[in-house]
Amino acid sequence: MNDTSKSLFDLKRQMLRHTLATLAYRGAKVVDGAPSDFGTFRASETTRTAVEILSHISDLLDWAHSIARGAQAWPNSDVLSWDKEVSRFFNSLKEFDAYLNSDSPLGAPAEKLFQAPIADALTHVGQIAMLRRVAGAPIRGENYFKADIVAGRVGAAQSPERVEFD
Repeated sequence: MNDTSKSLFDLKRQMLRHTLATLAYRGAKVVDGAPSDFGTFRASETTRTAVEILSHISDLLDWAHSIARGAQAWPNSDVLSWDKEVSRFFNSLKEFDAYLNSDSPLGAPAEKLFQAPIADALTHVGQIAMLRRVAGAPIRGENYFKADIVAGRVGAAQSPERVEFD
C-alpha cells in the first residue's frame, strides 16, 4: 500500500469511527430517561418492541465487528432486559471502535461496513426515537450539526452540550 492509499484508508477508518460516535450520541439520547416499561412497548402486533430493536442494533454492531476482523458471523443473540441491552449496545460500540482504532486490517471495505450494518443501526435508532414519541415519552429534537460528537466517544456518557429545539 503506497502512502496515498494508506492515507485514504486511514481517513475512511476515521470516518467509520466518527459514524460510530454519532450512533453512540444518538443512541444515548433515545435510551436516556426512557420510562421503566419502555423496553416492552410495542406500537402494534407486528412490530418489534424497543428492547428487541436495541438487541438487533447490538447484533448488527457485533456482526460489523466480525466482518472487520475478517471472520463474518451473525450473532442472533437472545433479547435481554432493557438495562442489559443498553449496556450491551455501548459495549458493542466500544469493542468495534477499539478495533477500528487499531492497526489491525479491515476484513472488508469501509464502504461495505457503513452501507450494511452501520447504516442499518442508525435507521433502528430512529425507530426507537419514533417509538419514544408513540409511547408518550418523546425525546427533544436537536440540531445534530452542532452536536459535540467526537470519534472514540462511544459510551453512554456523551457531551452534555446540546442544541435542542424548544
